[in-house]
Amino acid sequence: MEIWHNPRCSKSRAATAFLDEAGVEYTVRRYLEDPPSADEIRGVLERLALDPWDITRTGDQAAKDLGITAWPKTADERERWITALAENPALIQRPIVTRDDGRAVVARDDQALQNLL
Repeated sequence: MEIWHNPRCSKSRAATAFLDEAGVEYTVRRYLEDPPSADEIRGVLERLALDPWDITRTGDQAAKDLGITAWPKTADERERWITALAENPALIQRPIVTRDDGRAVVARDDQALQNLL
């Protein structure tokens, strides 16, 4: 199991605390320091069954600076979104937890993590 973690984020800290309490072994990827590639983002999106705009923090200043909120949410624009996430990992919703069996969740609450376990 791996968690894309930002230690400054309360939701991310809560997710690691939940996993610790559950006694689950996992690796931490500080995705701001070790950003995922576009291919890794595509893979995670497939595992999540989501589109890139579904995991984009559109309220962040960086998103506003890029004008992302005005970008179309269409198949034709999907790669543009993925590139923006790869180049600006702070825009990726956190935390994302992946399992070796292929399942993944955006772990914004304990229920999402419970369902993953």
